[in-house]
Amino acid sequence: MITIATAHKNRERGRPREFDIEQALDHAMIVFRQKGYHATSMTDLSEAMSLSAGSIYKAFKDKHSLFLLVFERYLLLRNADLRRRLLPCTSGREKVTELLQFYLDSARAVEGRRGCLVVASAIALQTLDKALAQRIDEVVQRNQRFLVSLLEQGQQDGSITATLDSEAAAGVILCIAFGMRVVGKVGDIADEQQTLALALKVLD
Repeated sequence: MITIATAHKNRERGRPREFDIEQALDHAMIVFRQKGYHATSMTDLSEAMSLSAGSIYKAFKDKHSLFLLVFERYLLLRNADLRRRLLPCTSGREKVTELLQFYLDSARAVEGRRGCLVVASAIALQTLDKALAQRIDEVVQRNQRFLVSLLEQGQQDGSITATLDSEAAAGVILCIAFGMRVVGKVGDIADEQQTLALALKVLD
């Protein structure tokens, strides 16, 4: 898999101009989030990144490799943000609540309209090549396992009922969380707190 370090080395070999790799990836990320992998053209990326197509190819090889770098950076930033928000939470239930609030916040306004790169890619899973499809599937499965771990923590600390099927509940919560991001692409969720309260009933 191509990495940011690899992209940096590619950039050093014959590239005529200097640019910040992470900033370039962040600009490309917005386009991929808004339009999806297939609908994003090299022209779109060139305009967003303020780079010529030649510079993009020299630094990142092709759109496929660029997308993988963008996707990994997206995960890095999102996961770091989520970890910061979960840090003050002490019980499993509090962590699940904060995770759902995180998705609600992400579905709002400009952030919501840009969309979630994981959700958008998962929706397009059948039209992605094998390498991309496998990576997306790994991330979705990892998200579900993480939810299971939070639910099991809640069962151990007594904040979530011990009779809850953690695997099934994690699947439901993941569907709700992903659904929030889909709704956020077209408009804000009408009653966020009521939505959160209803989602948390899964834990009772």
